[in-house]
This record gives sequence, C-alpha cells and structure tokens, in this order.
Amino acid sequence: MPNSSESGSENRPNFTWQYQTKLDQVKPKPPLAKNLLWAFMVGGLICTIGQVIQNYIIEFGFGKQEASALTAAIMIFLGALFTGLGVYDELGKRAGAGSIVPITGFANSIVAPAMEFKREGYVFGIGAKMFVIAGPVIVYGTVTAVVIGFIYWMLH
Repeated sequence: MPNSSESGSENRPNFTWQYQTKLDQVKPKPPLAKNLLWAFMVGGLICTIGQVIQNYIIEFGFGKQEASALTAAIMIFLGALFTGLGVYDELGKRAGAGSIVPITGFANSIVAPAMEFKREGYVFGIGAKMFVIAGPVIVYGTVTAVVIGFIYWMLH
C-alpha cells in the first residue's frame, strides 16, 4: 500500500490552485458597467410601469391602499404572463437582478418551475414543483412576519 507521498495526494491542492489561477486568467471578464446599467434600467422600467398602473387605478377613484393591492396583482399577472410567453426569461438573461427584484420576479419564480415540470403531471409536476424556488421565500417571509408580529404584540 503506497503512502501519501507516493500517491501524489500532497500535490493535489497545488494542482487545484494552479488550475484555478490559469482559469481565472483565460475566463472572460463580464462587462460590469453594461450589466449594472441593464439591471438598473430594466428594474427601473418595471417599477415605473407599476407606478403608472397605480396612478391610473387611483384616477378611477380607488384609494391608495386599494390601488397598491390591485397594482401588485396586475404586476404579478404580467410577470406570470411574460414568463409563460418566454419573454421574461430572455429579459432576465440580460437584466439579471433588475428583473428578479421587483414583484414580477416573484411571479417568474413560481411560473417557471411550474412550466418546466408540467409534463410530469398536474399533481406531481406542477403542484409539487411550483414552489421549488419561491417556497423558501414564502416560508421565510411568513416566519419573519410572525416573529415581528409577536415582538410587536409583546411590546404593546
């Protein structure tokens, strides 16, 4: 049985470091300024569209709270629709977090896995896999709301 010096295991970390160094040298650098600009512009455009929708709803006589709820529902619907049409994924490739952060990104995170697993059936495909991405976000948000609500209740 060879010992560790004969098997070459002490050379592996050095080899990994050399490989990573070489990889870092030849790997193309992402255009940071361009990516930041895309994220900023797309995220701002999505939020501007949401604001225009909210202002339009307020013009119909709804209060700000009701208009906000309707705007959120409309933006979620639009995010789901554009995901289903394949537009939102293309937008996400260019805009990155600019398309993920607004509420439309939440709709995308629910609809995209549902579409991907549709061929596995309605129960084991769509039903089971729909919340693969959004599920942890929903759980974290719910638990955080309960904890903050409990703290608020204890203090008042």
